[in-house]
Amino acid sequence: MASTLAKAAVNTPAVDHAARIDHVSKSFATPAGQQLVLEDITLDVAPGEFVTLLGASGCGKSTLLNLVAGLDRPTGGSIETPGGRPALMFQEHALFPWLTAGKNIELALRLRGVPKAERRGEAERLLELVRLQGAHTKRVHELSGGMRQRVALARALAQDSSLLLMDEPFAALDAITRDVLHDELTRIWRETELSVIFVTHNVREAVRLAERVVLLSSRPGRVAREWRVDFPQPRRIEDPEVAELSVEITEELRGEIRRHGQH
Repeated sequence: MASTLAKAAVNTPAVDHAARIDHVSKSFATPAGQQLVLEDITLDVAPGEFVTLLGASGCGKSTLLNLVAGLDRPTGGSIETPGGRPALMFQEHALFPWLTAGKNIELALRLRGVPKAERRGEAERLLELVRLQGAHTKRVHELSGGMRQRVALARALAQDSSLLLMDEPFAALDAITRDVLHDELTRIWRETELSVIFVTHNVREAVRLAERVVLLSSRPGRVAREWRVDFPQPRRIEDPEVAELSVEITEELRGEIRRHGQH
């Protein structure tokens, strides 16, 4: 069955961006005064584009994602998401342990306004999309770390947004599980035509997944450089092209860290 996300894309008026971040800055009050975390960020994400955000710890990657998600407001500038509120997936799965995998997804469907009679079938479809057929009745403690993240991804997809924000969702997983989920995420992205903004500190992960890699400078975060990743999907983490571009980006990241005195 075709995904509802793909169907929605057909009926949505054409727009030239899934997200528009226009001269955005963000500061926070501290005992020492205002601390500038992001400064003058301008970035457009095209419909169906997969963008990864890279940068040193504390550069404001997660802060920027929270602003795009609408969880906080920028101090300056503006953010547009024409497709409505984005879906958000965190590093921690944040599943409710007293609910089954399917009921976690059904909760998101209920909040979206899906009629009760349709929720079970839609939850089953989403579990099938993330290759967890038959897991509807499983409790969270019965699932592996990778399976929990698949359920969390299905729950994010249940929000039926055209823009998916992902904040280091695979960072806590072992290398093999992370590798498998890279494949699954790439497949789902291509099947659903989602736009994705993916935050990571792993350069190879960024290159393996993205069509475009955006490097933020150390605090305050600014767009330091972008790379277009033109070689085709699916990719492997060990592919020579992935390795070569990762080395180039890593050197640029090290330069940013040195310039800003971060360790």
